[in-house]
Parts: sequence; C-alpha cells; structure tokens
Amino acid sequence: MWSAFKRLFRKKTKGGEIYPDEIFLDAQNLPAFDKNQFEGRLEKPISRRAIAMVGLVFLSGAALFGVRSWNLQVVHGKAYALRSEQNRLRHILIFGERGAIYDRHDELLVSNIPNTDPANFSIRSYPTSGGFSHLLGYVGYPSKDSAGFYYTSNIEGEEGIEKFYNAALAGKNGVELIEINALGKIETESVIYPPQNGDNLHLSVDREVQEKLYGEIESLAKQVGFEGGAGVIIDVESGEILAMTSYPEYDSGVIADGSDETTISKYLTDSKKPFLDRAASGLYTPGSIVKPFLAMGALEEGVIDPETSILSTGSISIPNPFDKTKRSVFTDWKAHGYVDMRQALAVSSNVYFYEVGGGFEGQKGLGIANIEKYMRLFGFGAEIPGQFFGDKKGVLPNPEWKALNFDGEVWRIGDTYNTAIGQYGVQVTPLQAARAIAAIANGGKLLNPSVLLGGSPDGRISEVLPFTEGYFKVVQEGMREAVLSGTAKGLDIPEVTVAAKTGTAELGSLKQYVNSWVIGFFPYEKPRYAFAVLMEKGPRDNLLGGLFVMRGMLDWMKVNAPEYVTNP
Repeated sequence: MWSAFKRLFRKKTKGGEIYPDEIFLDAQNLPAFDKNQFEGRLEKPISRRAIAMVGLVFLSGAALFGVRSWNLQVVHGKAYALRSEQNRLRHILIFGERGAIYDRHDELLVSNIPNTDPANFSIRSYPTSGGFSHLLGYVGYPSKDSAGFYYTSNIEGEEGIEKFYNAALAGKNGVELIEINALGKIETESVIYPPQNGDNLHLSVDREVQEKLYGEIESLAKQVGFEGGAGVIIDVESGEILAMTSYPEYDSGVIADGSDETTISKYLTDSKKPFLDRAASGLYTPGSIVKPFLAMGALEEGVIDPETSILSTGSISIPNPFDKTKRSVFTDWKAHGYVDMRQALAVSSNVYFYEVGGGFEGQKGLGIANIEKYMRLFGFGAEIPGQFFGDKKGVLPNPEWKALNFDGEVWRIGDTYNTAIGQYGVQVTPLQAARAIAAIANGGKLLNPSVLLGGSPDGRISEVLPFTEGYFKVVQEGMREAVLSGTAKGLDIPEVTVAAKTGTAELGSLKQYVNSWVIGFFPYEKPRYAFAVLMEKGPRDNLLGGLFVMRGMLDWMKVNAPEYVTNP
C-alpha cells in the first residue's frame, strides 16, 4: 500500500524524485526543531560543479608544492644543504691575549685577568696605586648584541699607551669549530684558526719613582688647595722618561669596564678635569722658568756679556702709552741691587730680564722676535715629536698673535717685558719645560722623548742647538747658584747636587692665584736627569709649591733610588 501511495504522488524532476517526507516535513510542522542547529532544514546533495572546484583547488596546491619542492631540492639543493651543515657546525671566537706592560725593571704594570671560558676575553688589570692612568690609558672591550653574539670582537686601546701602541699589544682572535647534534650536544671540537697573543711592552718609567712623584703632587695639592699638578723626569741623554704623571686622574679599570656609571659621571663633571693629562697636554703660564732660555738667546745675540751687571732697584718705569703724564711701572719681586747673568738667574731678577728681553735706557734687548726665535729653538711653541705626546704646541705671543686675539691692538714694549718673564700670553706644557731644560743640561741636544725602554725608535736627538760653546755653562752655573743661595735653596740636599730654576706665574685679573713651577737637572757635575714640576692654580699667599714637591722627591730618591741621583 505504501508503494502505491508513493507512485500516486511521485513526480519526475530534473534532479530526481521528490518524496512525501521531503514535502511535508518542515519547521512549521515540527516546531520543536532547533533552528540554530539547522534542524528542520532540507539537505541537498553536493553538486558535481562544487566537487570539481574542490578538486581543482587540491590539484593547484599539489602543483605548487611540487614546484616548491623542485626549487628547494634541485635548483637550490646544494646551497640549502650547505646552510644545513653550517647550522650543525658552530664557529666560536677564541680571544687572543693582549700583551702585558712592564716598567724598566720588569715590574708588571698592566696584566690580564684570565677567564676560564675560552669563549670570553680576559680583563685588563691596572695599577691600584696612583699616578699611571694618563700614561697607561685604558681599553674598550668587545660588545655583544641581545642574542649574545659579538658585534665587536677586539679589545681596543682607547687612551695612553694602550691606544698608541695598540697594534703591538693587541692579540689576534682565533676560531674554534664545534659540531652540534640534534639534541644540542657537542659532538666534536677543533681549532681551525689558533689565537695569537699580543707583544709585551717594556716602558722606560720606574714604577716606584712614578708612584712617589704622583704621591708628592697629590699630597701638596690636597694640603694647600692647588687645583692640579704634573711632573716629568727625563733622561738628558736618551730622552727616556723616568716618570710622567698628572693629578688628578681617573681609574683606568673603572673606565674600561664602564659599569660604574656613578663614578664615571663624577669624573665627567669634576671641575678639576681628571681626564686632562696635565704633563703632556696641559698649557700653563710658565713665569720665571723661561729665564734660562732667554739668557741663552741674549748671550748668543751679544745683547749682554755674562759678567755685565744690571741694577735692580725693585722696578723700572716707562712712559704710559695711554697717558703721557703717567708712568707704566714693571716691578721686580724685590730690589736685588747689581746682578750679573748668573746672579740674575739665581735670584730670579725680573728687572734684569725686562732689560735683557726688551731693552731699557742704555741696555739693548733681544726684542720680541728674538725672544720667540730662541724659545722655539728649545721646543716651545711646537708639538713634542711623536704622536704619543699629543698635539699641544703652546703659545708664544708676538705682534700678530696680539692683533688677532685683541681686536687689532698694537704690540707695545710692556708686552715684551711681560713675555720676557714668562707672563702675558706665554703658555707651555710641563713636558716641553722638561725637554727644554734637558737641552741646557746636556749642552744643546734637543731630545725626542720616549716612554719606551731604549728611547725613541726615531733616534734620541731631534736636533743639536746652534749655540756657542761655553754659554750653556754660564746658565748651568746660574741655576746651580739658585740652589746654593737663591730661589731654589730648598733643593740644596746633602749627597745630591741639583741645579734648578723656580717660577711663579700670576693668574686671574686680580692675581689671586698662581702656578708654581720648578725645573732643573741632577747630578750637577754630570747631568743625568732633568725635571719639571708644576702645581696648578693655588692660592697666592701659599709658600709651598713645585719646589716642595721636588724636595720630597729627591729626599726619597737618595734613599730608595740612589742609582738615579748619583753618578757611577
């Protein structure tokens, strides 16, 4: 009966038969259907067109996959195989050791603190005692990115010995090849490029002498209130520097490490400029330490005979160029009476050098052109040979300099007088002063200073100065008399014979501050070492300065380092 019923209602359609249950079953007849789940809706069979479209999509994907596989495995197969191999093989840096630095007696100054991890570098160890930072400098270490890979892989010298001799000190890094399995474990290791260590350096400085010189300068600066100081001791024959130090200084290890931001910030904001190497790069008004060099010029030019005396009543005066009714007065620090050249050097007579430098009444003078000429012969106003010592030339004032710096003003005789006693615009470095007085001590050999044991590789002598034989002896005798009875009496030390010249340079518009200098050489009979000590910007009423530092230094040396202060 059911089959008859189906035949009664059967209807032919293009898509096939339609049955009664497909007509009468819908959402209205069965309201309990969950329409959100699509219950009660008629299902239609998938069309052939839809099946064809799906098949086409799958075929396209398969084709693209095939092309990509061909490209990876056939076209670029070798390249990707090599990359895969490299991913399995890792290259590890092996850091070469940087060369150590020693003093002249093989005392270790700078060494390396080793790291047991071959993939890391050693840390430089610097002296913990004071006096070496400006000389030795510091390094910059390799740096890593956030992934732990080095983007700079060399230890580079940044200042001082570390920088200038970086090529010799620096080691060469090596490479280790390690094979890693799928679990990240090392299968094999091999060094394909072994590291090379840098060369060691032996400096001409004596560690103990350097430390002592720094200590004396530091102690006086703190005691009296000097802003800073510097000292140099140089061999008068080889040019080797026995000590060269500057106060205040920085901690080389702190700067190299870079992590102590508080200390570094203090260095950067310190008004006393701890990064300034005062010995080689500090420019200072020299005061009376220029007088030995003007004396040499005056003798060579025939301006005055060594025995000719000049009367110092305490000052000289000349017509005031701005007011003819007044006189311009140039004072001495005291009335010395009649003094010849040796005595003038011993007591540091300003009047004598005013007249010898600029002329006065019946006494002719060198004049500013010759003052500049002879100062330049001794190395002032020029760079120290060898780039290690920087590029500071200093200043030797002349008419062109004044016009340029003072809005076209003309040069006057008073400018020459002030220049003749190391005032006005004169500026020199302590190293220039030590080098110049070494040329007085050794009879006219202007040296090439060196911090390396053995002296400068370019030769010890820069030039032989063109002075008449015998004139050096006159100046040496005047400097020796300064120690025996004059302004450098504080260096009259038993068992050590010294020749010296002091200098006090007034600073500021009110002249309330001074630079205190002393230069000289020892032993007097056969000079071996020259020295220069500067104490920078101290109170005018203070009586202790560069001379006090050098006295403490020589007292210590005669006990602890007698080989330097006596002749064999």
